[in-house]
Amino acid sequence: MRDLYPEIEPLETGMLDVGDGQHIYWEVSGNREGKPVVFLHGGPGGGTTPTHRRLFDPAKYRIVLFDQRGCGFSIPHASEPGADLSANTTWHLIADMERLRAHLGIDRWQVFGGSWGSALALAYAETHPERVTELVLRGIFTLRRQELDWFYEGGASAVFPDLWEDFLAPVPLGERAHLIEAYGRLLAHPDPAVHQPAAIAWSRWESSTITLLPQAETIARFTSPEYATAFARIENHYFRHGGWWEDGQLIRDVGRIRHIPAVIVQGRYDMCTPMMTAWDLHRAWPEAELHIIDDAGHAFDEPGILAALIGATDRFAETGGAFGAVDDDADLGTTDDDDDDDLEDEERTDLDEVDRDDDVDVDDDDDDDDEDDDEDDEVDEVEDDDEVDDEVNDEVDEVDDDEDDDEDSSADDGAVIADAEDRRKADAARSGAE
Repeated sequence: MRDLYPEIEPLETGMLDVGDGQHIYWEVSGNREGKPVVFLHGGPGGGTTPTHRRLFDPAKYRIVLFDQRGCGFSIPHASEPGADLSANTTWHLIADMERLRAHLGIDRWQVFGGSWGSALALAYAETHPERVTELVLRGIFTLRRQELDWFYEGGASAVFPDLWEDFLAPVPLGERAHLIEAYGRLLAHPDPAVHQPAAIAWSRWESSTITLLPQAETIARFTSPEYATAFARIENHYFRHGGWWEDGQLIRDVGRIRHIPAVIVQGRYDMCTPMMTAWDLHRAWPEAELHIIDDAGHAFDEPGILAALIGATDRFAETGGAFGAVDDDADLGTTDDDDDDDLEDEERTDLDEVDRDDDVDVDDDDDDDDEDDDEDDEVDEVEDDDEVDDEVNDEVDEVDDDEDDDEDSSADDGAVIADAEDRRKADAARSGAE
């Protein structure tokens, strides 16, 4: 059975200004000249840990980790009073990944994601397939209504009735018909006496059920007040909005990435992201290699899952892909220039739509359908408007120039990095299943 690679320290770290007042923590470890891979953590809101570096051969990979908006060492942190999550959506995270890729001078990279990270990996790859060499996905989660209902609205209570009672406890009896919505109100409450117990209950439910056998250290980390508050707020924010995509969209659009080599690893007894989603993805994407681990739940560090994941990264380390820095505008041969522009336009349009309306409720299906139609119309208008196209192209050019901008703001970054390092020292021993 495979084990993690030895512990390593980062070669470089930084805080990338991604706009909207947000700075994301990133690090690079392994081999500076190795095959680029980006690790996408779970949650959303779970953050990275030093253990995540150890999923990759440090002699062969240039290992990129980053903490998504609002969590880990990224700032502002979602646990802070008055935390504003309006600029924290899937499409913002995809734009952040592109900024980070350009900042690091990487042309293409392997994308590795588990749990929520698998959803973000699929969304990123379907938006930017020309930037992905391979996909390694674990514990498949796509935020479909049936997936959310299973774990947060009562389905999994059939297996964990004792733990479910603790999850229900903070929610008033009259508000238990729609628990994700009820928790949203509790977590947004300004009084710590209200939002903190709710955050801990939310995080305890997840951390107690993601492994085949309970892991006390995982539960303790998830239920520490600062971590729990950020984790629960960000997760709930994303779940209430259905990830800002149509129900089933990630599986529906898999045709965009069927040419990309991929491995899917799924625990048979995963209670958090049950196997039905991995199976649906497999049926839509038969070219992807599916590994079902019969003696595992959800967590990446369960022995069978870990062996399959490291087996995949070892194998991909020996195959193709882009190594080191390449011209960011190189013709990769996978999509033509018009397709690239269309994908970038689509992403920018999605960001504009999110900024204009952050109050979409996944429970209101009729409103969602109307809004989807409106968004489609607006996308058509953008594609037909040359002036808007020019603005979009300017924004994309700005992303590619981020590295120069970062050098100009190094003094500000120094203070931001010091802030993050304070949090890192306080949480030096952290590790986690997500």
